[in-house]
Amino acid sequence: MSTFTSEPGTRLGGRYRLEDRLAAAAGWSAWKAIDEILARPVSVITFAAGFPRLEQVVTAARAASRLTDTRLTQVFDVEDNWDHGYIVLEWPVGDTLGDLLATGSLEPVTAARIVAEAAAALSGAHAAGLAHLCLRPDAVRWTTGGGVKVTGLGIDAALTGTSNDDPELADTRGLGCLLYAALTGLWPGPDDSGLPPAPESDGRARRPRQVRAGVPTVLDEIAARALALPGRDEQAAFRSPAEMAAALAASIPPLQVPLAATATSARSPRQDADRLTQTQRAPRPSERPAPPDSPPVRRRSAGRTAVVGLLVLVVVAGASAAAVHLLHKPAAASPTGGSSSAGVTAPASAAVITPLSAHGFDALNPADAGDENSNTAANILDRNPAGWATQQYFTQYFGDLKAGTGLILDLGKPARVSSITVTFGSIPGANVQVKMGDSDARSAANLASMTTVASKNDVSGSTTFTVQRAVTDRYLVIWFTKLPPMPQPGNRYMAQIFGVVIHGAS
Repeated sequence: MSTFTSEPGTRLGGRYRLEDRLAAAAGWSAWKAIDEILARPVSVITFAAGFPRLEQVVTAARAASRLTDTRLTQVFDVEDNWDHGYIVLEWPVGDTLGDLLATGSLEPVTAARIVAEAAAALSGAHAAGLAHLCLRPDAVRWTTGGGVKVTGLGIDAALTGTSNDDPELADTRGLGCLLYAALTGLWPGPDDSGLPPAPESDGRARRPRQVRAGVPTVLDEIAARALALPGRDEQAAFRSPAEMAAALAASIPPLQVPLAATATSARSPRQDADRLTQTQRAPRPSERPAPPDSPPVRRRSAGRTAVVGLLVLVVVAGASAAAVHLLHKPAAASPTGGSSSAGVTAPASAAVITPLSAHGFDALNPADAGDENSNTAANILDRNPAGWATQQYFTQYFGDLKAGTGLILDLGKPARVSSITVTFGSIPGANVQVKMGDSDARSAANLASMTTVASKNDVSGSTTFTVQRAVTDRYLVIWFTKLPPMPQPGNRYMAQIFGVVIHGAS
Protein backbone atom coordinates (compact mmCIF):
# COMPACT_ATOMS: atom_id res chain seq x y z
CA MET A 1 0.00 0.00 0.00
CA SER A 2 1.56 3.32 -1.04
CA THR A 3 0.70 6.69 0.43
CA PHE A 4 -0.67 9.50 -1.68
CA THR A 5 2.02 11.86 -0.33
CA SER A 6 5.22 10.08 -1.28
CA GLU A 7 7.40 12.98 -2.32
CA PRO A 8 8.89 16.03 -0.56
CA GLY A 9 7.39 19.28 -1.78
CA THR A 10 3.76 18.14 -1.57
CA ARG A 11 1.45 20.80 -0.09
CA LEU A 12 -1.40 19.85 2.20
CA GLY A 13 -4.31 22.16 2.90
CA GLY A 14 -2.64 24.83 0.78
CA ARG A 15 -0.10 25.64 3.52
CA TYR A 16 1.85 22.62 4.84
CA ARG A 17 4.82 21.77 2.59
CA LEU A 18 6.34 18.35 3.24
CA GLU A 19 10.15 18.39 3.46
CA ASP A 20 11.69 15.25 5.01
CA ARG A 21 10.17 11.89 5.78
CA LEU A 22 11.15 10.96 9.34
CA ALA A 23 9.44 7.58 9.76
CA ALA A 24 7.12 5.25 7.92
CA ALA A 25 5.05 2.19 8.73
CA ALA A 26 2.27 0.23 7.08
CA GLY A 27 -0.24 2.84 6.03
CA TRP A 28 1.25 6.03 7.51
CA SER A 29 4.28 8.29 7.34
CA ALA A 30 5.70 11.01 9.62
CA TRP A 31 7.18 14.14 8.02
CA LYS A 32 8.93 17.33 8.89
CA ALA A 33 7.02 20.11 7.11
CA ILE A 34 6.80 23.89 6.92
CA ASP A 35 3.64 25.84 7.69
CA GLU A 36 4.04 28.43 4.94
CA ILE A 37 1.49 30.81 6.44
CA LEU A 38 3.09 31.05 9.88
CA ALA A 39 6.63 30.30 8.65
CA ARG A 40 7.33 27.62 11.23
CA PRO A 41 8.29 23.95 11.18
CA VAL A 42 5.60 21.40 12.02
CA SER A 43 5.24 17.64 12.16
CA VAL A 44 2.78 16.02 9.76
CA ILE A 45 1.42 12.48 9.78
CA THR A 46 -0.04 11.32 6.47
CA PHE A 47 -2.08 8.20 5.77
CA ALA A 48 -2.51 5.86 2.88
CA ALA A 49 -5.94 5.68 1.32
CA GLY A 50 -8.03 3.24 3.37
CA PHE A 51 -5.72 3.20 6.41
CA PRO A 52 -7.78 0.98 8.78
CA ARG A 53 -7.21 2.99 11.99
CA LEU A 54 -7.68 6.47 10.52
CA GLU A 55 -10.85 7.11 12.55
CA GLN A 56 -9.16 6.14 15.83
CA VAL A 57 -6.10 8.32 15.10
CA VAL A 58 -8.23 11.32 14.13
CA THR A 59 -10.36 10.92 17.27
CA ALA A 60 -7.25 10.78 19.46
CA ALA A 61 -5.72 13.82 17.73
CA ARG A 62 -8.87 15.89 18.19
CA ALA A 63 -9.05 14.92 21.85
CA ALA A 64 -5.40 15.91 22.31
CA SER A 65 -6.00 19.25 20.57
CA ARG A 66 -8.35 20.28 23.40
CA LEU A 67 -5.59 20.01 26.02
CA THR A 68 -3.75 23.25 26.79
CA ASP A 69 -0.82 21.96 28.85
CA THR A 70 2.33 23.18 27.06
CA ARG A 71 4.17 20.08 28.28
CA LEU A 72 2.10 18.08 25.77
CA THR A 73 2.68 18.31 22.02
CA GLN A 74 0.06 20.60 20.49
CA VAL A 75 -2.20 19.41 17.65
CA PHE A 76 -2.65 22.22 15.12
CA ASP A 77 -4.80 20.72 12.36
CA VAL A 78 -6.68 17.52 11.49
CA GLU A 79 -7.99 16.43 8.11
CA ASP A 80 -10.02 13.23 8.17
CA ASN A 81 -10.63 12.82 4.43
CA TRP A 82 -10.59 9.05 3.93
CA ASP A 83 -8.34 9.27 0.86
CA HIS A 84 -6.14 12.20 1.91
CA GLY A 85 -6.12 12.35 5.71
CA TYR A 86 -3.36 14.04 7.69
CA ILE A 87 -2.57 15.45 11.15
CA VAL A 88 -0.43 18.52 11.83
CA LEU A 89 1.41 18.76 15.14
CA GLU A 90 3.85 21.02 16.93
CA TRP A 91 7.43 20.44 15.81
CA PRO A 92 9.26 18.84 18.77
CA VAL A 93 12.50 20.58 19.73
CA GLY A 94 15.27 19.51 22.06
CA ASP A 95 16.74 16.11 22.89
CA THR A 96 14.73 13.02 23.66
CA LEU A 97 15.32 11.19 26.90
CA GLY A 98 16.88 8.46 24.80
CA ASP A 99 19.37 10.99 23.39
CA LEU A 100 20.24 12.21 26.87
CA LEU A 101 20.80 8.65 28.10
CA ALA A 102 22.96 7.63 25.16
CA THR A 103 26.15 7.97 27.20
CA GLY A 104 24.89 7.26 30.70
CA SER A 105 22.33 8.05 33.38
CA LEU A 106 21.28 11.54 34.46
CA GLU A 107 21.95 13.29 37.75
CA PRO A 108 19.22 12.05 40.17
CA VAL A 109 17.66 15.48 40.79
CA THR A 110 17.47 16.22 37.06
CA ALA A 111 16.01 12.78 36.38
CA ALA A 112 13.35 13.28 39.06
CA ARG A 113 12.33 16.70 37.76
CA ILE A 114 12.01 15.54 34.15
CA VAL A 115 9.79 12.59 35.05
CA ALA A 116 7.83 14.68 37.59
CA GLU A 117 6.94 17.10 34.78
CA ALA A 118 5.92 14.28 32.47
CA ALA A 119 3.82 12.65 35.21
CA ALA A 120 2.04 15.91 36.02
CA ALA A 121 1.25 16.49 32.35
CA LEU A 122 -0.13 12.97 31.94
CA SER A 123 -2.16 13.36 35.12
CA GLY A 124 -4.00 16.26 33.49
CA ALA A 125 -4.44 14.28 30.28
CA HIS A 126 -6.00 11.36 32.18
CA ALA A 127 -8.36 13.78 33.92
CA ALA A 128 -9.54 14.71 30.43
CA GLY A 129 -9.94 11.05 29.45
CA LEU A 130 -6.80 10.66 27.29
CA ALA A 131 -3.92 8.23 27.85
CA HIS A 132 -0.53 7.73 26.22
CA LEU A 133 0.08 3.95 26.49
CA CYS A 134 3.34 4.12 24.49
CA LEU A 135 5.77 5.79 26.88
CA ARG A 136 9.33 5.24 25.68
CA PRO A 137 12.51 7.34 26.05
CA ASP A 138 11.80 8.98 22.67
CA ALA A 139 8.36 10.17 23.87
CA VAL A 140 9.83 12.67 26.37
CA ARG A 141 11.99 15.61 25.34
CA TRP A 142 13.94 18.29 27.15
CA THR A 143 13.20 21.42 25.12
CA THR A 144 15.47 24.29 24.19
CA GLY A 145 13.34 26.49 26.47
CA GLY A 146 14.32 24.46 29.52
CA GLY A 147 11.11 22.47 29.89
CA VAL A 148 9.70 19.01 29.25
CA LYS A 149 7.60 17.99 26.26
CA VAL A 150 5.66 14.71 26.03
CA THR A 151 5.01 13.65 22.43
CA GLY A 152 2.56 11.17 20.92
CA LEU A 153 -0.22 11.45 23.51
CA GLY A 154 -3.04 9.18 22.35
CA ILE A 155 -1.85 9.29 18.73
CA ASP A 156 0.98 6.77 19.02
CA ALA A 157 -1.36 4.24 20.62
CA ALA A 158 -3.97 4.77 17.89
CA LEU A 159 -1.35 4.41 15.13
CA THR A 160 -0.10 1.10 16.51
CA GLY A 161 -3.45 -0.23 17.71
CA THR A 162 -2.30 -0.30 21.36
CA SER A 163 -4.98 -0.48 24.06
CA ASN A 164 -5.20 -1.32 27.76
CA ASP A 165 -8.02 -2.09 30.16
CA ASP A 166 -6.43 0.13 32.83
CA PRO A 167 -4.83 3.07 30.98
CA GLU A 168 -3.91 4.96 34.18
CA LEU A 169 -2.00 1.99 35.53
CA ALA A 170 -0.36 1.39 32.15
CA ASP A 171 0.93 4.97 31.97
CA THR A 172 2.07 4.78 35.61
CA ARG A 173 4.17 1.74 34.76
CA GLY A 174 5.47 3.59 31.69
CA LEU A 175 6.50 6.56 33.85
CA GLY A 176 8.18 4.15 36.24
CA CYS A 177 10.20 2.77 33.34
CA LEU A 178 11.22 6.31 32.35
CA LEU A 179 12.33 7.15 35.90
CA TYR A 180 14.24 3.89 36.18
CA ALA A 181 15.96 4.59 32.85
CA ALA A 182 16.82 8.19 33.79
CA LEU A 183 18.39 7.01 37.06
CA THR A 184 20.29 4.02 35.66
CA GLY A 185 20.57 4.28 31.87
CA LEU A 186 18.87 0.86 31.67
CA TRP A 187 15.36 -0.13 30.58
CA PRO A 188 13.23 -2.28 32.93
CA GLY A 189 10.36 -2.93 30.52
CA PRO A 190 9.76 -5.88 28.21
CA ASP A 191 9.48 -3.75 25.05
CA ASP A 192 12.24 -2.37 22.85
CA SER A 193 13.35 1.07 24.01
CA GLY A 194 16.78 1.46 22.44
CA LEU A 195 18.44 1.21 25.88
CA PRO A 196 20.27 -1.76 27.41
CA PRO A 197 17.94 -4.01 29.41
CA ALA A 198 17.99 -3.83 33.20
CA PRO A 199 19.29 -6.94 35.00
CA GLU A 200 16.58 -9.12 36.51
CA SER A 201 16.08 -11.21 39.58
CA ASP A 202 13.28 -13.80 39.65
CA GLY A 203 11.90 -12.36 36.45
CA ARG A 204 11.68 -8.76 37.73
CA ALA A 205 14.03 -5.85 37.20
CA ARG A 206 16.39 -5.22 40.08
CA ARG A 207 15.85 -1.97 41.95
CA PRO A 208 17.77 1.11 40.71
CA ARG A 209 20.09 1.19 43.75
CA GLN A 210 21.05 -2.42 43.04
CA VAL A 211 22.33 -1.62 39.55
CA ARG A 212 23.63 1.96 39.83
CA ALA A 213 25.58 3.52 42.67
CA GLY A 214 24.47 6.89 44.01
CA VAL A 215 20.72 6.57 43.38
CA PRO A 216 18.99 8.29 46.35
CA THR A 217 16.86 6.02 48.52
CA VAL A 218 13.70 8.05 48.07
CA LEU A 219 13.92 7.90 44.25
CA ASP A 220 14.72 4.20 44.37
CA GLU A 221 11.53 3.71 46.40
CA ILE A 222 9.41 5.81 44.01
CA ALA A 223 10.67 3.82 41.01
CA ALA A 224 9.94 0.57 42.85
CA ARG A 225 6.38 1.72 43.68
CA ALA A 226 5.77 2.85 40.10
CA LEU A 227 6.91 -0.52 38.72
CA ALA A 228 5.44 -2.60 41.57
CA LEU A 229 8.87 -4.09 42.26
CA PRO A 230 9.33 -6.30 45.33
CA GLY A 231 10.89 -5.04 48.56
CA ARG A 232 8.93 -1.79 48.87
CA ASP A 233 8.84 -0.16 52.31
CA GLU A 234 5.32 -1.39 53.09
CA GLN A 235 3.87 1.16 50.69
CA ALA A 236 1.35 0.35 47.99
CA ALA A 237 2.37 0.53 44.35
CA PHE A 238 1.31 3.67 42.49
CA ARG A 239 -1.76 3.27 40.32
CA SER A 240 -1.97 6.67 38.62
CA PRO A 241 0.35 9.34 37.17
CA ALA A 242 -1.09 11.80 39.71
CA GLU A 243 0.16 9.68 42.64
CA MET A 244 3.61 9.42 41.10
CA ALA A 245 3.75 13.16 40.28
CA ALA A 246 2.90 14.04 43.89
CA ALA A 247 5.57 11.68 45.27
CA LEU A 248 8.24 13.07 42.95
CA ALA A 249 7.29 16.67 43.77
CA ALA A 250 7.65 15.90 47.47
CA SER A 251 11.03 14.21 46.98
CA ILE A 252 12.78 16.97 45.04
CA PRO A 253 14.75 19.21 47.44
CA PRO A 254 13.65 22.85 47.45
CA LEU A 255 16.04 25.40 46.02
CA GLN A 256 18.09 27.12 48.69
CA VAL A 257 17.39 30.84 48.21
CA PRO A 258 20.33 33.02 49.37
CA LEU A 259 19.65 36.14 51.42
CA ALA A 260 21.17 38.37 48.77
CA ALA A 261 20.41 38.41 45.06
CA THR A 262 23.88 37.07 44.32
CA ALA A 263 25.74 34.07 45.63
CA THR A 264 29.34 32.98 45.64
CA SER A 265 28.69 29.28 45.30
CA ALA A 266 25.99 26.76 44.48
CA ARG A 267 25.32 23.26 45.70
CA SER A 268 26.77 20.58 43.52
CA PRO A 269 24.50 17.94 41.95
CA ARG A 270 26.03 15.42 44.35
CA GLN A 271 24.92 17.55 47.36
CA ASP A 272 21.43 17.82 45.87
CA ALA A 273 21.31 14.05 45.51
CA ASP A 274 22.44 13.57 49.10
CA ARG A 275 19.62 15.85 50.30
CA LEU A 276 17.11 13.47 48.72
CA THR A 277 18.10 10.79 51.19
CA GLN A 278 17.81 13.12 54.19
CA THR A 279 14.69 15.26 53.74
CA GLN A 280 11.41 15.49 51.91
CA ARG A 281 9.32 18.58 51.30
CA ALA A 282 5.59 18.23 52.03
CA PRO A 283 3.67 18.87 48.79
CA ARG A 284 1.33 21.85 48.70
CA PRO A 285 -2.23 21.30 47.42
CA SER A 286 -2.43 21.21 43.62
CA GLU A 287 1.30 21.88 43.41
CA ARG A 288 2.77 21.36 40.00
CA PRO A 289 6.30 19.93 40.05
CA ALA A 290 8.95 22.51 39.19
CA PRO A 291 10.37 22.08 35.68
CA PRO A 292 14.00 21.14 35.19
CA ASP A 293 16.08 24.14 36.23
CA SER A 294 19.10 23.12 34.18
CA PRO A 295 19.71 21.16 30.99
CA PRO A 296 19.79 17.43 31.75
CA VAL A 297 23.46 16.55 31.99
CA ARG A 298 25.38 13.45 32.75
CA ARG A 299 27.68 12.83 35.68
CA ARG A 300 30.71 13.96 33.69
CA SER A 301 29.09 17.45 33.35
CA ALA A 302 28.60 18.26 37.02
CA GLY A 303 30.42 21.59 36.76
CA ARG A 304 28.05 22.93 34.10
CA THR A 305 25.04 21.76 36.13
CA ALA A 306 26.28 23.74 39.16
CA VAL A 307 26.68 26.91 37.08
CA VAL A 308 23.17 26.65 35.61
CA GLY A 309 21.77 25.87 39.04
CA LEU A 310 23.38 29.06 40.37
CA LEU A 311 21.67 31.14 37.68
CA VAL A 312 18.29 29.69 38.67
CA LEU A 313 18.97 30.43 42.32
CA VAL A 314 19.76 34.05 41.48
CA VAL A 315 16.51 34.47 39.50
CA VAL A 316 14.36 32.93 42.23
CA ALA A 317 16.19 34.92 44.91
CA GLY A 318 15.53 38.14 43.02
CA ALA A 319 11.81 37.37 42.84
CA SER A 320 11.56 36.52 46.53
CA ALA A 321 13.63 39.50 47.66
CA ALA A 322 11.51 41.90 45.60
CA ALA A 323 8.25 40.52 46.98
CA VAL A 324 9.44 40.61 50.60
CA HIS A 325 10.76 44.17 50.22
CA LEU A 326 7.54 45.47 48.72
CA LEU A 327 5.26 43.73 51.19
CA HIS A 328 7.09 45.16 54.21
CA LYS A 329 8.12 48.66 53.16
CA PRO A 330 6.20 51.66 54.57
CA ALA A 331 3.11 52.55 52.53
CA ALA A 332 4.22 56.14 52.04
CA ALA A 333 7.58 55.19 50.56
CA SER A 334 8.01 55.87 46.85
CA PRO A 335 8.45 52.71 44.76
CA THR A 336 11.97 52.21 43.54
CA GLY A 337 13.03 51.70 39.98
CA GLY A 338 10.27 53.76 38.31
CA SER A 339 10.04 57.37 37.21
CA SER A 340 7.79 59.59 39.29
CA SER A 341 5.04 61.90 38.02
CA ALA A 342 3.98 65.13 39.65
CA GLY A 343 0.35 64.31 39.01
CA VAL A 344 0.34 60.74 40.36
CA THR A 345 1.92 59.65 43.64
CA ALA A 346 1.35 56.60 45.79
CA PRO A 347 -1.49 57.38 48.22
CA ALA A 348 -0.82 56.93 51.90
CA SER A 349 -3.37 54.13 51.98
CA ALA A 350 -1.76 52.22 49.06
CA ALA A 351 -1.95 48.51 49.71
CA VAL A 352 -1.06 45.31 47.89
CA ILE A 353 -3.77 44.34 45.40
CA THR A 354 -4.02 40.60 44.89
CA PRO A 355 -5.33 39.61 41.42
CA LEU A 356 -8.12 37.06 41.19
CA SER A 357 -6.85 35.43 38.01
CA ALA A 358 -4.21 35.60 35.29
CA HIS A 359 -4.30 34.64 31.61
CA GLY A 360 -2.13 34.91 28.55
CA PHE A 361 -3.23 37.91 26.47
CA ASP A 362 -2.57 37.27 22.78
CA ALA A 363 -4.93 39.83 21.26
CA LEU A 364 -3.18 40.18 17.90
CA ASN A 365 -2.92 36.61 16.62
CA PRO A 366 -6.30 34.96 15.93
CA ALA A 367 -4.48 31.77 14.90
CA ASP A 368 -3.70 31.18 18.60
CA ALA A 369 -7.31 31.78 19.68
CA GLY A 370 -6.22 34.68 21.89
CA ASP A 371 -4.10 32.48 24.12
CA GLU A 372 -0.45 32.82 25.21
CA ASN A 373 0.41 29.92 27.54
CA SER A 374 -2.58 30.65 29.79
CA ASN A 375 -2.22 27.22 31.39
CA THR A 376 0.86 28.41 33.33
CA ALA A 377 -0.34 31.96 34.11
CA ALA A 378 -1.69 30.84 37.49
CA ASN A 379 1.92 30.23 38.56
CA ILE A 380 2.19 33.99 39.06
CA LEU A 381 -0.67 33.97 41.58
CA ASP A 382 0.49 30.77 43.31
CA ARG A 383 4.09 32.02 43.62
CA ASN A 384 5.20 28.93 41.75
CA PRO A 385 8.90 29.46 40.89
CA ALA A 386 8.24 28.02 37.43
CA GLY A 387 6.58 31.34 36.56
CA TRP A 388 4.97 32.17 33.21
CA ALA A 389 6.54 32.65 29.80
CA THR A 390 5.46 33.71 26.36
CA GLN A 391 5.68 31.27 23.51
CA GLN A 392 9.02 30.95 21.74
CA TYR A 393 9.65 33.01 18.61
CA PHE A 394 12.35 33.12 15.96
CA THR A 395 12.84 36.90 16.22
CA GLN A 396 12.70 39.44 19.04
CA TYR A 397 9.65 40.92 17.34
CA PHE A 398 7.48 37.78 17.65
CA GLY A 399 8.64 36.16 14.42
CA ASP A 400 7.00 39.06 12.54
CA LEU A 401 3.63 37.46 13.30
CA LYS A 402 2.28 40.28 15.49
CA ALA A 403 3.24 43.47 17.29
CA GLY A 404 3.12 42.18 20.85
CA THR A 405 1.69 39.82 23.45
CA GLY A 406 1.30 39.75 27.21
CA LEU A 407 -0.27 38.68 30.48
CA ILE A 408 -3.63 40.02 31.75
CA LEU A 409 -4.53 40.16 35.46
CA ASP A 410 -8.06 40.48 36.83
CA LEU A 411 -7.93 42.73 39.91
CA GLY A 412 -11.46 41.68 40.94
CA LYS A 413 -12.92 45.19 40.80
CA PRO A 414 -11.90 48.60 39.47
CA ALA A 415 -8.78 49.88 41.19
CA ARG A 416 -6.41 52.81 40.98
CA VAL A 417 -2.95 51.32 40.70
CA SER A 418 0.05 53.31 41.88
CA SER A 419 2.91 50.91 41.10
CA ILE A 420 3.58 47.46 39.74
CA THR A 421 6.74 45.48 40.47
CA VAL A 422 7.39 42.65 38.03
CA THR A 423 10.12 40.05 38.30
CA PHE A 424 11.22 39.28 34.75
CA GLY A 425 13.81 36.81 33.53
CA SER A 426 17.46 37.61 34.16
CA ILE A 427 18.35 38.39 30.54
CA PRO A 428 17.72 42.01 29.46
CA GLY A 429 16.11 42.97 26.17
CA ALA A 430 12.35 43.11 26.80
CA ASN A 431 10.37 46.26 26.06
CA VAL A 432 7.24 46.39 28.25
CA GLN A 433 4.10 48.50 28.59
CA VAL A 434 1.64 48.34 31.47
CA LYS A 435 -1.95 48.84 30.30
CA MET A 436 -5.31 49.03 32.08
CA GLY A 437 -8.84 48.54 30.80
CA ASP A 438 -12.37 47.53 31.72
CA SER A 439 -12.58 44.27 29.72
CA ASP A 440 -10.60 41.05 29.47
CA ALA A 441 -11.67 40.33 25.89
CA ARG A 442 -8.61 39.03 24.05
CA SER A 443 -9.14 41.09 20.92
CA ALA A 444 -7.32 43.82 19.04
CA ALA A 445 -10.24 46.21 19.67
CA ASN A 446 -10.00 45.75 23.44
CA LEU A 447 -6.23 46.16 23.34
CA ALA A 448 -6.63 49.45 21.44
CA SER A 449 -9.15 50.71 24.02
CA MET A 450 -6.78 50.20 26.94
CA THR A 451 -4.72 52.98 28.52
CA THR A 452 -0.95 52.65 28.74
CA VAL A 453 -0.07 53.77 32.27
CA ALA A 454 3.66 52.98 32.34
CA SER A 455 6.41 51.61 30.14
CA LYS A 456 10.10 50.67 30.21
CA ASN A 457 12.61 49.29 27.75
CA ASP A 458 15.35 46.70 28.09
CA VAL A 459 13.99 45.37 31.37
CA SER A 460 15.21 42.35 33.35
CA GLY A 461 15.00 41.08 36.91
CA SER A 462 12.87 42.95 39.46
CA THR A 463 11.51 46.10 37.81
CA THR A 464 9.08 48.65 39.30
CA PHE A 465 6.70 50.61 37.07
CA THR A 466 5.31 53.79 38.62
CA VAL A 467 1.89 54.60 37.17
CA GLN A 468 1.97 57.95 35.45
CA ARG A 469 -1.72 58.37 34.62
CA ALA A 470 -4.66 58.35 37.03
CA VAL A 471 -6.72 55.41 35.72
CA THR A 472 -9.27 53.29 37.58
CA ASP A 473 -9.94 49.98 35.83
CA ARG A 474 -10.34 46.33 36.68
CA TYR A 475 -7.89 44.66 34.27
CA LEU A 476 -4.13 45.17 34.12
CA VAL A 477 -1.99 43.94 31.22
CA ILE A 478 1.79 43.47 31.16
CA TRP A 479 2.36 43.90 27.43
CA PHE A 480 5.59 42.98 25.65
CA THR A 481 6.52 44.80 22.44
CA LYS A 482 9.99 43.26 22.19
CA LEU A 483 11.35 39.95 23.49
CA PRO A 484 14.71 39.10 25.10
CA PRO A 485 16.78 36.14 23.91
CA MET A 486 16.25 32.83 25.67
CA PRO A 487 18.73 31.72 28.36
CA GLN A 488 20.13 28.93 26.18
CA PRO A 489 22.23 29.83 23.12
CA GLY A 490 20.25 29.79 19.90
CA ASN A 491 17.98 31.83 17.71
CA ARG A 492 14.87 31.85 19.91
CA TYR A 493 13.26 34.66 21.92
CA MET A 494 10.91 34.45 24.89
CA ALA A 495 9.85 36.69 27.79
CA GLN A 496 9.41 35.38 31.35
CA ILE A 497 7.57 36.63 34.45
CA PHE A 498 8.22 35.06 37.84
CA GLY A 499 6.25 37.40 40.11
CA VAL A 500 3.99 40.47 40.18
CA VAL A 501 3.27 42.77 43.13
CA ILE A 502 0.65 45.49 42.60
CA HIS A 503 0.14 48.52 44.88
CA GLY A 504 -2.88 50.79 44.80
CA ALA A 505 -6.36 51.33 46.16
CA SER A 506 -9.72 49.90 45.16
